[in-house]
Amino acid sequence: MNSRSRFSRRPPSFSRRPPSFSRRPLAVLAAAAAAFSLALTGCVAGEDSSGAAANDAADGGTLNIDFATYNPLSLVIKDQGWLEATLEEQGVDVNWVQSAGSNKANEALRAGAIDVGSTAGSAALLARSNGSPIKTISIYSQPEWAGLLVSSDSDITSVADLAGKSVAATKGTDPYFFLVQALEEAGLSTSDVTVENLQHADGRTALENGAVDAWSGLDPIMAGAEHAGAEFLYRNLDFNTYGFLNATESFLEEQPEVAQTVVNVYERARAWAAENPEETAQILADVAGLDLEVARTVILERSNLDVDAAPGDAQRKVLEKVGPVFVETGDVASQKAIDDAVASLLDDSFVQKADPAAVKES
Repeated sequence: MNSRSRFSRRPPSFSRRPPSFSRRPLAVLAAAAAAFSLALTGCVAGEDSSGAAANDAADGGTLNIDFATYNPLSLVIKDQGWLEATLEEQGVDVNWVQSAGSNKANEALRAGAIDVGSTAGSAALLARSNGSPIKTISIYSQPEWAGLLVSSDSDITSVADLAGKSVAATKGTDPYFFLVQALEEAGLSTSDVTVENLQHADGRTALENGAVDAWSGLDPIMAGAEHAGAEFLYRNLDFNTYGFLNATESFLEEQPEVAQTVVNVYERARAWAAENPEETAQILADVAGLDLEVARTVILERSNLDVDAAPGDAQRKVLEKVGPVFVETGDVASQKAIDDAVASLLDDSFVQKADPAAVKES
């Protein structure tokens, strides 16, 4: 595999300014939030009116796979057409479905609407612990993609100041679990704040319109908010879990060659993104409707794509740390369910056999 240089990561900055600002009800934001979310994430491609993808790879005709703005490698693959070119020889079509967040990817995987989907590690563990039959077949990044943000004129200066305040977060995703861990570190819990369960783009809108006091955000939407004037209240790389590429067990059992092709293409994309970071940022900007400088922040400063793709001990340690939080919050029924999920979730066999040279050019 080609040698790759590790992307740099910018250190945190915590400049704060007083005073407080006025709040407006969440209901007033509905139309604006929906429009902003649509502008950032686009319409979900390849779905019928019920949200289910058109065909299933197990039927021999179509691979249903997601792309997500929080997974830059998926955007590169879709842009370059490698998956279509390589699977054409196997007689398999490719149906791309956009995931707006880990929770949406998990819903689609569980429903069988997609065969392969992108989530944070925490979200994959949550899904597996609650019975979703998925396996993690590759690690696509080790990002700093979640953090707590407040408005530039907020008087909140620490996580402890969030007591009694409202915080937007998308439950079932890394930003939500980032919030849980940050609160715990500050001696608080989710019962000490009002958590507004909003999809990521809607959370940004709520923060900018004063409907919430803080937002636990996700890149690239978080980087966009930062460039627009929002400020970090708290950052902690250790509270961000890895980017997991997951597949349904039925797909892996019935279409192992197609699954291997997916992993091969991901490794091709990893090398390409490392060699072409500016082009990768441009692809992200185009897909997410971002200013190029915002996309460059995500790719060059907060996305570590040069990470061992094989799911293993590094991810297992992170999941073992996050798991008990799920039990404490009631998101998972027991620690045994967590332990069983950690033991069964990771599958490095496809990465161990990965061959980027087998990928066809489009």
